[in-house]
Amino acid sequence: MYLASITLTTIDWAILVAFFIIVLSIGYVASRSAGKSTSEFFLGGRGMPWWLLGISMVACTFSADTPNLVTDLVRQDGIAKNWVWWAFLITGMVTVFIYAKLWRRSEVMTDLEYYELRYHGNVAAFLRGFRSVFLGLFFNVLIMATVTLAIIKYGQILFGLPAWQCVLFGSIGVVIYATLGGLKGVIWADFFQYSIAMFGAVYAAYVAIQQPEVQAIGGLSGMLSADSPIASKLAIFPDPGDLSLLVSMLIIPIAVQWWAVWYPGAEPGGGGYIAQRMLSAKDEKNAIGATLLFNFMHYAIRPWPWILVALASLLVFPELSDIGEQFPGIDAQYLAHDVAYPAMISKLGPGMLGIVIASIVAAYMSTIGTHLNWGSSYLVNDFYSRFIVKDASQQHLVRVGRICTVVLMVIAGVLALKLESASQAFELLLLSGAGTGAIYLMRWFWWRINAVTEIVAMFGAIITGVVLVFFVDADALAIRSESFSLDGSSCRLLLAILINTVIWVTTALLTKPEKKETLYEFYRKTKPGGPGWAKLRALAEADGVDIEGDSKGKAWELPYELLCVFVGTIMIYACLFSIGNFLFGNLVYAALLLLLSGVCCVIIFKLFNRTRAVG
Repeated sequence: MYLASITLTTIDWAILVAFFIIVLSIGYVASRSAGKSTSEFFLGGRGMPWWLLGISMVACTFSADTPNLVTDLVRQDGIAKNWVWWAFLITGMVTVFIYAKLWRRSEVMTDLEYYELRYHGNVAAFLRGFRSVFLGLFFNVLIMATVTLAIIKYGQILFGLPAWQCVLFGSIGVVIYATLGGLKGVIWADFFQYSIAMFGAVYAAYVAIQQPEVQAIGGLSGMLSADSPIASKLAIFPDPGDLSLLVSMLIIPIAVQWWAVWYPGAEPGGGGYIAQRMLSAKDEKNAIGATLLFNFMHYAIRPWPWILVALASLLVFPELSDIGEQFPGIDAQYLAHDVAYPAMISKLGPGMLGIVIASIVAAYMSTIGTHLNWGSSYLVNDFYSRFIVKDASQQHLVRVGRICTVVLMVIAGVLALKLESASQAFELLLLSGAGTGAIYLMRWFWWRINAVTEIVAMFGAIITGVVLVFFVDADALAIRSESFSLDGSSCRLLLAILINTVIWVTTALLTKPEKKETLYEFYRKTKPGGPGWAKLRALAEADGVDIEGDSKGKAWELPYELLCVFVGTIMIYACLFSIGNFLFGNLVYAALLLLLSGVCCVIIFKLFNRTRAVG
């Protein structure tokens, strides 16, 4: 261990202690109702308002590793590299205007329960059970390990703690309140923690700009000017004259990635903890409002403080060796570009240092708390009570859920000690879901998709990912010519998407559809509508079965919903780039983009009201 480069003062410690007391108190108060039933523990009693759910969603994605990831992207490839996750806004808007109400209508406990609503028989049961373990345990643990990795790096940079102590100290508090209060405790804690986390991010950006290395070139305006030493990192869009960068950084994410890749928090068609929040909403309106607020805060408001810190870090720590020299005790395993963010946090002064460290802990606890509750909901509702103890009491299931919460945290902490960087885990998660995204969009609107299709798609993605990662050299797949080149990672992603999409579409066409009685019940409950269900509606009419109810004869909502998706995407991107242009000093462009965002907002509400009127 080396001597930490910062020392917490009495006021810093007081702030941290107060923070933990408030968070644990929230968990204790929520525990009074959380233990009554699994609906209370995992869905907060299905009575949560849109504003609270929206903040909870964005708090969860405001994880401790996300600033590190953004810093990694900016330091290596510039601001434009953020399109690798900005493109998921389209996924989010599709969820807002198309899928949020469908999930709420389904009234399932978890999104995996959907499988036995949409499909039937042992194959559907197997799919639900396998996915509960695969996502709830393995995949979920990988996500939590990634977030915990960030805490390790903060602990090593700021306090000089060994990795195992970072994991231990970082996980104790979140396990206590997540175990006590269930989802309701997590959501209310998220609301409190997000306020602190956002303030901390903004203040960290302010302090980063005040560093002598930044002030020496003219502060913010100098750092973001064309003459800046880091000018090559400042483009928001890839150079249109460089086709290679344009394809890899912008075209692939916008044209392919958003619909083809399953990624936590941006699942095509909704899913995971986003679906959990929608299912816990009071009604369809609150589910839609929550997801809209989430996407606005996540993509439009939050990125710029992180980007500013990342850019400033390039001036303060131009090379990784500079970080290593200032923090000689950091393990070589963890010395990557993403540690530049915690390195910049070390520049804070007394008092505010305590607040910003509390904000980092808040971001960590929000994400881990959500994933602990989400993962345990899968293991309890979709595996344990479905296949192990089918007649267990609600109180017994809540106890099992609390045990799962602790176990998941332990496994995630152990795995975190093996990871190296945020981008490493991000790429692994991205590739493991390549090619499966479209099936999660289409299964709501095409009756032909069955359980076998999803099973084949799932295993196809796993096998393809393993082969491409461990047996195929990414560089061997790279395209290189005088006029165009595409890096191996992009080629690997496109190849995985192509292979897996062909596999699942072929399977859907060659295998038998689900029993029509199962499909009748699914349609009657969720009312998806559209030409993809035309044959089923004809079968139901021939059988004398009413599956449309009060929606019969009404216009299909999807065309209006797609228009809402388009306008909503422009609205949030316009706001994102308005803030960016304001920081760059382009005030006219900033004002015009803000005006465009406001106009789109008005159009959305008019379109949305019309959609609800016809649907």
